[in-house]
Amino acid sequence: MEKGDVKIINKGLEDEMEIWGYRFCRWKLVLVGLGVLCTGGFLLLLLYWMPRWLLWATSRRTTIGEAEMLLLRSTDEFRRWFRARVRVMLVPGSDPFESPQDVPGETTKKVEIRYFTLHSTKYYWNGTVQNFEVLKGLEDLVLTCSAIHSDHSAGLTKDQQDYRRSFFGENEIDVKVPSLFKLLIKEVLNPFYIFQLCSVILWSTDSYYYYAGAIVFMSIVSIATSLYTIKKQYVMMHDMVAAHSVVRVSVCRGNSEIQDVMSTDLVPGDVMIIPTNGTIMPCDAVLISGTCIVNESMLTGESMPVTKINLPDPGCGQNGSAPGNPIYTIEEHKRHTLFCGTQVIQTRFYSGELVKAVVVRTGFSTAKGQLVRSILYPKPTDFKLYRDAYLFLMCLVAVAAIGFIYTIVLSVMHQVPAKTIIVESLDIITITVPPALPAAITAGIVYAQRRLKRVGIFCISPQRINICGQLNLVCFDKARTLTEDGLDLWGVQRAEDGSFCPSEEKACHEHLVTSAFVACMATCHSLTRIDGQLSGDPLDLKMFEATGWVLEEASEEETSLHDNIMPTVVRPPRQLLPESLPSSPEGHMSSYEIGIVRQFPFSSTLQRMSVVSRRLGDKRMDAYLKGAPEVVAGLCRGETVPGDFAQVLEKYTKLGFRVIALAHRRLEAKLTWHKVQNVSRDIIENSMDFLGLIVMQNKLKAETPKVLEDLQQANIRTVMVTGDNMLTAISVARDCGMIPPQHQVIVVDALPPRDTRAARIDWQYVDDPGPPASKDARFEVVEMGLEEVDAEERYHFAMSGKSFAVVMEHFPDLVQKLALRGTIFARMAPDQKTQLVEVLQSVDYYVAMCGDGANDCGALKRAHSGISLSELEASVASPFTSKTPNISCVPILIKEGRAALITSLCVFKFMALYSIIQYISVILLYSILSNLGDFQFLFIDMAIILLIAFTMSLNPAWKQLVAQRPPSGLISGPLLFSVLTQILVSLAFQVLCFLTVRNQSWYEKWTPASDTCNTTGLSMLTPNATEGRDHDERNIRNYENTSLFYISCFQYLIVAIIFSKGKPFRQQSYKNRPFLFSACALYFFTFFIMLYPIPAINSFLQIVCVPYQWRLMMVLIILANTAVSVLMETFILDTVLWRLVFSRGKHGGSDFAAASQTPQFAIDRWGAKCLSWLCCRGNRAPSACYARLAQELRLDPSWPPRPQTTTVAKTAENGFCTAIPAC
Repeated sequence: MEKGDVKIINKGLEDEMEIWGYRFCRWKLVLVGLGVLCTGGFLLLLLYWMPRWLLWATSRRTTIGEAEMLLLRSTDEFRRWFRARVRVMLVPGSDPFESPQDVPGETTKKVEIRYFTLHSTKYYWNGTVQNFEVLKGLEDLVLTCSAIHSDHSAGLTKDQQDYRRSFFGENEIDVKVPSLFKLLIKEVLNPFYIFQLCSVILWSTDSYYYYAGAIVFMSIVSIATSLYTIKKQYVMMHDMVAAHSVVRVSVCRGNSEIQDVMSTDLVPGDVMIIPTNGTIMPCDAVLISGTCIVNESMLTGESMPVTKINLPDPGCGQNGSAPGNPIYTIEEHKRHTLFCGTQVIQTRFYSGELVKAVVVRTGFSTAKGQLVRSILYPKPTDFKLYRDAYLFLMCLVAVAAIGFIYTIVLSVMHQVPAKTIIVESLDIITITVPPALPAAITAGIVYAQRRLKRVGIFCISPQRINICGQLNLVCFDKARTLTEDGLDLWGVQRAEDGSFCPSEEKACHEHLVTSAFVACMATCHSLTRIDGQLSGDPLDLKMFEATGWVLEEASEEETSLHDNIMPTVVRPPRQLLPESLPSSPEGHMSSYEIGIVRQFPFSSTLQRMSVVSRRLGDKRMDAYLKGAPEVVAGLCRGETVPGDFAQVLEKYTKLGFRVIALAHRRLEAKLTWHKVQNVSRDIIENSMDFLGLIVMQNKLKAETPKVLEDLQQANIRTVMVTGDNMLTAISVARDCGMIPPQHQVIVVDALPPRDTRAARIDWQYVDDPGPPASKDARFEVVEMGLEEVDAEERYHFAMSGKSFAVVMEHFPDLVQKLALRGTIFARMAPDQKTQLVEVLQSVDYYVAMCGDGANDCGALKRAHSGISLSELEASVASPFTSKTPNISCVPILIKEGRAALITSLCVFKFMALYSIIQYISVILLYSILSNLGDFQFLFIDMAIILLIAFTMSLNPAWKQLVAQRPPSGLISGPLLFSVLTQILVSLAFQVLCFLTVRNQSWYEKWTPASDTCNTTGLSMLTPNATEGRDHDERNIRNYENTSLFYISCFQYLIVAIIFSKGKPFRQQSYKNRPFLFSACALYFFTFFIMLYPIPAINSFLQIVCVPYQWRLMMVLIILANTAVSVLMETFILDTVLWRLVFSRGKHGGSDFAAASQTPQFAIDRWGAKCLSWLCCRGNRAPSACYARLAQELRLDPSWPPRPQTTTVAKTAENGFCTAIPAC
């Protein structure tokens, strides 16, 4: 393929793909048809599995504009291939957003529109850019906020709606449930089942009917189970999506008519009316009038109601995307957008002007649709174990190829018939590649998922359980994750005339009733009454309750009587009114009532919220603002902000308090109610008067310190990612043990470029919690030597979201260095949390993200393991959801992940050894033109292998987290050494048994008349157990076969026991009762039939009677095999090589220092150095990027930066970063 012919679709997005065009070629189609006939359909199967080969074989390259078929490849690390057919539709126009008068009539010639569908998304041909593009919705028009009001608030005519529907399709998230027949065909055509089918046909031709029947039975059960599971998942997904998806809605037509239609008829541009009693939103829509209270738990996992307000209309005076008239995007205007699948609880509306919303997106383009698509078409799980599994299978195939060639050569030398040569040579392939491998490996994950469900952790992506076993870094949100959900008011610190008043414990005093400070606390919130109960953000609730005021909302009947929207009213209770004033009547009471006229909801990006209110009877309105202290102070007039603001704030935040700042402004009289409804918040939120601080106490959850201690002892690094103040976050990190008391915190204060000054980073060292800092510095500087800090790496970086953005843009060379020791990330926006997860993953950390689901959805989905603390049973925002509202679920998940990962590794090793052991037996028997019997295969595969493989996966997780992590893949030193040594041991003892039995004095070629058993003199052993039978044609019954059968049976059990690892990742095997019982029963049964032959069993298993002394010799061989296998696995591998040579020495924790300096540790370290020297491993760099980086930084004398220094970004003038003393 020429690179120049490649087009890119979804450029810059997560699902970016390269695309090539093809047209069918007749002569290629003919050749492929002949090939399919000649190969008996195998070529067709191969082309079905490899879509790119199908197009290469049947089509020729062409331009995308002329293509009949398209070949697509994802640009991510997985490089997945897809195939799509180009289709054509006829419509009366090419632009879906043509105005009604421009839509051609019926007599106009229709236009051909080319498109293709992939992953429930339609891509339309755009002749202008010569590429396919997705029509998302109204956002494609790039509209300003005022344009939505002026051009799209009237609604669409019926013709316009029908015309747009031809492009956007029905407004439904259609999860099609495939028929059982389609699922069956797709399942049966899996390469694994095709391989099994070929194996069954092969065995049937060789009269292995019983074993073939057993495999067919297993396959049928496996297929039926898989079909049931897949069908059930599709039905559950369909039911979940279909619930409330199709409803009747009212839409506005262009002629001011209101019409009821089905929600499936909605298209972008429709104006729908939100009913007063609420509804489930069938689409994404932007509010253009009124206010809604919405439950967005479906999207975020956070059940707290959210207030949505109408999109401001800056007016017609501003054109383009001026600052006061921004371009509308869903991301930037979330607080004005109602998302599909969310529940509208209440609405506030005008009399005669109902709550209206313009449809922005429909179907799979909506927020809910994108979530459903991510579930239906997930990205493959990129995990080393799965990559190594394919490599390991390829190795088994290579071994099978050797046996294949050996069998053909040996059979030709012995002049074996051609049919027998074909059957036996192909049979060796079916022996080497175990048919039950996928099911056996999956069993461990299924068992772990069940154990997690029992403790309240639900998983929608089971494959990620194994990845949890490799986690070495966990990011935690602070609020409602590390700390309690509720906040307690510790006190208030009002400011008057540019200085702070003494702190006060309560705000509900008589002398404060008329103050702007209390009025701000009473009005600046998003609380609402639902079923008579106050509901909203916990912080807002605590703040409002501290005032003692009462909130009243108008009923539906009262609202309909007013021309303007009936405001929410707050008022103080009578007991708080000054005694000097009469408390009766209405005259004086109403003068204290405040109506909330306009609300600007809290934005995590802006870190503030505000309201416009009016005291009843007052002609002018007031604006109240609350938010992060640094943000609020920046929006206030300088003379109103106390001079010791930074010091007072630092005092509280260092003590771990959450601090909220308040501000107030009297608005101009010219701002009427109608103007306020359309004014931008930027006009309101400036030139404020600073009112003071609210100090909230946010206690740690009881489980937090213990969980973090366990994670740190397990060398799992912990990071705090929060939207709270930095010093508060540092204080909480110290309190919970995330930052040990003796460790230093370095604040990364990055400043963007300004005028001619380049971007810079000021490195500031923060002291331990204590007295407030001096007035001349925001952070108290600590003068100390860094030699000890460098040596022990006892430092942590802390930075804000603003600094993080500057570092990402202007200091890319420092990003990974800061990520290596960054522990506190404060004031982080939701998208910055996602970026941080990606940075940590870029240095090879396996990252978990634990949050409450409110602002963490992107990070939860991006992390290797996202854990949402939600009361919902399952949240589509994260792979794991815990019903326990604290972080105790994190170590449980890691322990279960480690247990599942070790189980997968153990089962894989066991299944590989099973194949090789059986392979060795068959190869040895082929040398004498013999083989294992049908029922011998049946006994080994059914009674031993399947029973052991499925029961050895039942070991539960170990009780404690340990410092070391299990291997992440199969291609690693310990695992390869383990498998190879056991293969050599099995080979040696089978060859020993095979050669020894042929050199016995009693040995002769076995016939039905053989009487070797009587040489023992034991009359109980009847020599004529098989007398009367004809000599079998396949030469199954012989001494070599019987001896190898017994030895191999014990070898399967030996490797099963030594591979079934327990401590430190799983419970000991003796606690796994099903496995213990199965192994003991099989040991007993096999020993019994070997030492005390039963004629019926001998006949069934096609084994022969051997002398008693040979049975005793086999017992000695088995005991010796057991001793050598156990010695190699438990002593040489686990004790010596694992600890000294294969020990990682690369910890996932925040410190790379070794464990406690015990005598045993010193011996191990000395031995490791010696063995490393012998193995030439001394200078090998660590494999993980973060470990290599840590190694480099240890040798860098300039890292970490010195106190009071500044790093300047690279510019065209200097060309390098410089560190200079701070001024």
